[in-house]
Amino acid sequence: MNEQEIERLVDKFERSSLNEMQISDNNFKLLLTKPHHSNAANSAAPVATSAPVQTAEAPTEDDAVVPAPLVGLVYLAAQPGKPVFKSVGDQVKAGDVVCLIEAMKVVNEVKSPYDGILREVLVEDGSLVEYDQPLFRIEKN
Repeated sequence: MNEQEIERLVDKFERSSLNEMQISDNNFKLLLTKPHHSNAANSAAPVATSAPVQTAEAPTEDDAVVPAPLVGLVYLAAQPGKPVFKSVGDQVKAGDVVCLIEAMKVVNEVKSPYDGILREVLVEDGSLVEYDQPLFRIEKN
Protein backbone atom coordinates (compact mmCIF):
# COMPACT_ATOMS: atom_id res chain seq x y z
CA MET A 1 0.00 0.00 0.00
CA ASN A 2 1.52 3.33 -0.98
CA GLU A 3 1.33 6.67 0.82
CA GLN A 4 -1.39 8.06 -1.48
CA GLU A 5 -3.66 5.05 -0.84
CA ILE A 6 -3.15 5.39 2.91
CA GLU A 7 -3.99 9.11 2.79
CA ARG A 8 -7.15 8.34 0.78
CA LEU A 9 -8.25 5.72 3.31
CA VAL A 10 -7.55 8.04 6.25
CA ASP A 11 -9.56 10.81 4.57
CA LYS A 12 -12.52 8.47 3.90
CA PHE A 13 -12.30 7.17 7.48
CA GLU A 14 -12.32 10.68 8.96
CA ARG A 15 -15.47 11.54 6.97
CA SER A 16 -17.23 8.27 7.82
CA SER A 17 -19.33 7.38 10.84
CA LEU A 18 -16.95 4.54 11.73
CA ASN A 19 -15.13 4.73 15.06
CA GLU A 20 -12.48 2.16 14.18
CA MET A 21 -11.07 0.61 11.02
CA GLN A 22 -8.35 -2.01 10.67
CA ILE A 23 -6.67 -3.03 7.42
CA SER A 24 -3.93 -5.61 7.03
CA ASP A 25 -2.08 -6.78 3.96
CA ASN A 26 0.93 -9.15 4.07
CA ASN A 27 3.46 -7.30 6.28
CA PHE A 28 1.37 -4.12 6.55
CA LYS A 29 -1.20 -3.34 9.23
CA LEU A 30 -3.15 -0.09 9.67
CA LEU A 31 -5.43 0.65 12.62
CA LEU A 32 -7.43 3.90 12.64
CA THR A 33 -9.53 4.97 15.63
CA LYS A 34 -11.56 8.01 16.60
CA PRO A 35 -12.18 9.33 20.12
CA HIS A 36 -15.44 8.09 21.61
CA HIS A 37 -16.62 11.57 22.60
CA SER A 38 -18.03 13.83 19.91
CA ASN A 39 -17.37 17.56 19.77
CA ALA A 40 -19.24 19.56 17.12
CA ALA A 41 -16.28 21.93 16.73
CA ASN A 42 -13.95 19.00 15.92
CA SER A 43 -16.26 17.05 13.63
CA ALA A 44 -15.66 17.05 9.90
CA ALA A 45 -18.06 18.96 7.70
CA PRO A 46 -20.35 16.83 5.55
CA VAL A 47 -19.08 16.19 2.06
CA ALA A 48 -21.34 16.49 -0.98
CA THR A 49 -21.25 13.57 -3.40
CA SER A 50 -22.31 13.22 -6.99
CA ALA A 51 -24.87 10.51 -6.19
CA PRO A 52 -26.90 11.42 -3.09
CA VAL A 53 -28.85 8.84 -1.14
CA GLN A 54 -32.19 8.26 -2.86
CA THR A 55 -35.31 7.63 -0.83
CA ALA A 56 -38.82 6.73 -1.83
CA GLU A 57 -41.84 5.18 -0.13
CA ALA A 58 -42.18 4.15 3.52
CA PRO A 59 -41.09 0.57 4.37
CA THR A 60 -43.61 -2.25 4.04
CA GLU A 61 -43.63 -5.80 5.37
CA ASP A 62 -42.56 -7.04 1.91
CA ASP A 63 -39.33 -5.02 2.08
CA ALA A 64 -35.93 -6.67 2.32
CA VAL A 65 -32.49 -5.18 2.84
CA VAL A 66 -29.40 -5.88 0.74
CA PRO A 67 -26.46 -5.90 3.20
CA ALA A 68 -22.79 -5.15 2.49
CA PRO A 69 -20.91 -8.46 2.16
CA LEU A 70 -17.63 -6.84 3.27
CA VAL A 71 -16.01 -3.64 4.52
CA GLY A 72 -14.91 -1.23 1.80
CA LEU A 73 -15.74 1.73 -0.40
CA VAL A 74 -19.12 1.47 -2.12
CA TYR A 75 -19.67 2.64 -5.69
CA LEU A 76 -23.17 2.95 -7.13
CA ALA A 77 -21.91 3.13 -10.75
CA ALA A 78 -19.30 1.18 -12.70
CA GLN A 79 -17.19 4.33 -13.20
CA PRO A 80 -17.40 7.98 -12.16
CA GLY A 81 -19.76 9.88 -14.46
CA LYS A 82 -21.52 6.71 -15.62
CA PRO A 83 -25.17 5.94 -14.76
CA VAL A 84 -25.83 4.16 -11.46
CA PHE A 85 -26.49 0.42 -11.61
CA LYS A 86 -30.01 0.82 -10.19
CA SER A 87 -32.14 3.83 -9.15
CA VAL A 88 -35.13 4.10 -6.84
CA GLY A 89 -38.17 2.68 -8.63
CA ASP A 90 -36.15 0.36 -10.90
CA GLN A 91 -37.15 -3.28 -11.25
CA VAL A 92 -34.44 -5.55 -9.77
CA LYS A 93 -33.99 -9.25 -10.42
CA ALA A 94 -32.07 -11.65 -8.19
CA GLY A 95 -28.49 -11.64 -9.46
CA ASP A 96 -28.57 -8.06 -10.82
CA VAL A 97 -25.51 -6.02 -9.85
CA VAL A 98 -26.66 -3.15 -7.61
CA CYS A 99 -23.25 -1.70 -6.63
CA LEU A 100 -19.53 -2.36 -6.28
CA ILE A 101 -17.47 -2.52 -3.10
CA GLU A 102 -13.72 -1.97 -3.30
CA ALA A 103 -11.61 -3.58 -0.59
CA MET A 104 -7.83 -3.99 -0.70
CA LYS A 105 -7.72 -2.89 -4.37
CA VAL A 106 -10.20 -5.63 -5.30
CA VAL A 107 -13.58 -4.58 -6.70
CA ASN A 108 -16.44 -6.88 -5.72
CA GLU A 109 -19.87 -6.89 -7.35
CA VAL A 110 -22.82 -6.79 -4.96
CA LYS A 111 -25.81 -8.59 -6.46
CA SER A 112 -29.40 -8.41 -5.36
CA PRO A 113 -30.57 -11.60 -3.66
CA TYR A 114 -34.19 -10.65 -4.39
CA ASP A 115 -36.58 -9.93 -7.24
CA GLY A 116 -38.48 -6.70 -6.66
CA ILE A 117 -38.47 -2.93 -6.89
CA LEU A 118 -35.64 -0.80 -5.49
CA ARG A 119 -37.32 1.44 -2.90
CA GLU A 120 -34.35 3.11 -1.17
CA VAL A 121 -30.60 3.60 -1.53
CA LEU A 122 -29.20 3.69 2.01
CA VAL A 123 -25.58 4.69 1.26
CA GLU A 124 -23.77 7.46 -0.59
CA ASP A 125 -21.54 6.79 -3.58
CA GLY A 126 -17.90 6.57 -2.49
CA SER A 127 -18.69 6.12 1.19
CA LEU A 128 -17.04 3.59 3.47
CA VAL A 129 -19.39 0.77 4.46
CA GLU A 130 -19.15 -1.79 7.22
CA TYR A 131 -19.79 -5.52 6.97
CA ASP A 132 -23.53 -6.27 6.98
CA GLN A 133 -24.45 -2.55 6.74
CA PRO A 134 -27.76 -2.12 4.87
CA LEU A 135 -27.12 -0.80 1.34
CA PHE A 136 -30.54 -0.95 -0.35
CA ARG A 137 -34.18 -1.56 0.52
CA ILE A 138 -36.05 -3.69 -2.01
CA GLU A 139 -39.78 -4.37 -2.09
CA LYS A 140 -39.87 -8.07 -2.88
CA ASN A 141 -42.22 -9.39 -5.59
